[in-house]
Amino acid sequence: MNHLENVKKMMTGEIADPPVAQVLGFKVVGAEEGRVVVELEASERLHNPMGTLHGGVLCDIADAAMGLAFASTLAEDEIFTTIEIKLNFLKPVFKSKLRAEGKLIKKGATVGLLECHVYDEKDSLVAHSTSTCMILKGNSQQNRVERGNDK
Repeated sequence: MNHLENVKKMMTGEIADPPVAQVLGFKVVGAEEGRVVVELEASERLHNPMGTLHGGVLCDIADAAMGLAFASTLAEDEIFTTIEIKLNFLKPVFKSKLRAEGKLIKKGATVGLLECHVYDEKDSLVAHSTSTCMILKGNSQQNRVERGNDK
């Protein structure tokens, strides 16, 4: 089964959400090749000591949307890893239903460039992110799967 089909099965509940999605509570709500939308109900349980949504949570949902968007373009024998991510925080979030829209900008033979816009429930942009992902295939993919980490 290809990666896009797996993402779509996450949306319908046919396969389990990834563990990080279960911990944070985000859900995939839209998926097509090269584009994935993730939603999260941001509440006090995810606040930092200042009383706003922890920035790492915004980074997590952006990373998930972009990563799944990239995965949706990969061959069955390929996986990927994020090698760089940047996030601009544009306004604080207290309580809101957030929508992270990740999309592929450019895919090469070994790396891809992605971007994500994160909106609040009023469709106001709260964060912008970019990411570079590296495709792992052949020996690099098998070695990573066997080791279970990047050590």
